[in-house]
Amino acid sequence: MITFICCVLFVMVLFRLIGFALKLGWGIMKVALYIVFFPGIILAMIFGGMFFIALPVLIIAGIVSAAVRV
Repeated sequence: MITFICCVLFVMVLFRLIGFALKLGWGIMKVALYIVFFPGIILAMIFGGMFFIALPVLIIAGIVSAAVRV
């Protein structure tokens, strides 16, 4: 009986750790996208001649980041 209880508790802890890992991974991915990839894409658009597309994207991102303030 104790073995069964320990197995159930182990499975519960395992699922909680998996959930924590997914939340942590999602947070790290958001940071990587905002800090690394988004400015790189904007710079590539500017240097690639798509300035008229990059400028509205920058304006919208600025308004959203000012309104959200996480």
